[in-house]
Amino acid sequence: MTEKRSFDVVIVGGGVIGLACAWRLAQRGARVAVAERDEPGSGATRVAAGMLAPVGELSFGEPELLELTLAAARLYPKFAAELEAASGMSTGYERLGALHVALDRDEAAQLRRLHELQRSLELEAEWLPPRKCRDLEPGLTPSFHGGVFAAGEAAVDPRALMRALLAAARAEGVEVLTGTDVVAGVFEGERLVGVRTRRIRESGERGQGGSSPHSGDDALRAETVVLAGGAWSGAADWLPGHARPPVRPVKGQVLELGRRDGEPPARHILASERVYLVPRSDGRLIVGATVEEVGFDTTVTAGGVHELLREAYRLLPDVAEMELVAAAAGLRPGTPDNLPLVGRGAVDGLVLATGHFRNGILLAPLASQTVADLVAGAPDSRRRSSSPRGTAGKTERPPQGVGR
Repeated sequence: MTEKRSFDVVIVGGGVIGLACAWRLAQRGARVAVAERDEPGSGATRVAAGMLAPVGELSFGEPELLELTLAAARLYPKFAAELEAASGMSTGYERLGALHVALDRDEAAQLRRLHELQRSLELEAEWLPPRKCRDLEPGLTPSFHGGVFAAGEAAVDPRALMRALLAAARAEGVEVLTGTDVVAGVFEGERLVGVRTRRIRESGERGQGGSSPHSGDDALRAETVVLAGGAWSGAADWLPGHARPPVRPVKGQVLELGRRDGEPPARHILASERVYLVPRSDGRLIVGATVEEVGFDTTVTAGGVHELLREAYRLLPDVAEMELVAAAAGLRPGTPDNLPLVGRGAVDGLVLATGHFRNGILLAPLASQTVADLVAGAPDSRRRSSSPRGTAGKTERPPQGVGR
């Protein structure tokens, strides 16, 4: 038997984008439900490193993306502080600074080109010779060709961020339905007015302050349905074909290493052309990430692990003595032009919050603010993360750099 319930907003997807949107909407008084087919944060969020690095991760030919990431980075200190106060939990937010190192002459030439672009845009980034780089990070490889230091870059711990978002959302009355798949849209004429869901498994979170222990099918009616399904957004077969966003899965493999003494393995975020290293204060080091166009495959491969360890060792030789704690693979939501899709969908009643590719953690404050403004009918469109757009006439950009 199908149970019918009503909300102001139903969000499909319980990753960092979906839960951040839920929290912000609930703060404004909306009755919100989140439908997550697995556990919250089990998609791209689970394997994200948490880099908040718009300056160092700048790519040529992506000015719109830079504008979005810089705006989101400015929001982050207040966003993290507010979330920590609301949840009573740490997000792991730290302003670490990021050091991008050129390991050979070819990398040095490319990094200098990037630094010229950074300077032309008046971004905070400084070219440092090897000696000054080593002053910042004594453990760097003995031979390299200088680096660029972006002092304002930061990081969060995505797992801690998810725990805080889940607690804050539930405290605002958000109903989080885990182990719940969306199987159909509910339409009145051409307007989307809700979704039908099916329980696909029992959740380990059952009964924890806001998780709904329903056992069968639900019809969740709402004024607005937000699609925040990450890499699965383009495969949302409960939407008509023309309303499914052009989102594809892009695989990324990451490693978690650990120091046995629990000391931070580095002082700053470190990166070369082929790898990044994000230190945690408890002695962990996140090493990432591959960028693979292999559909929905999430296999951890020997080749992927080898590539990451090899490049990490070239940058920071001390990794050879660290414990290999975990290896994982996840799927990022890619779009043809690498820009996120945040705004009204192709059918009435649908709002998109997806396609954030390598920047989901960073863009969460901006995306959630944009969605909350849109649902509330705020007229200021300048704060919108990005508008849904057709792909006709658009240049499809290949993924650049290492994945976050």
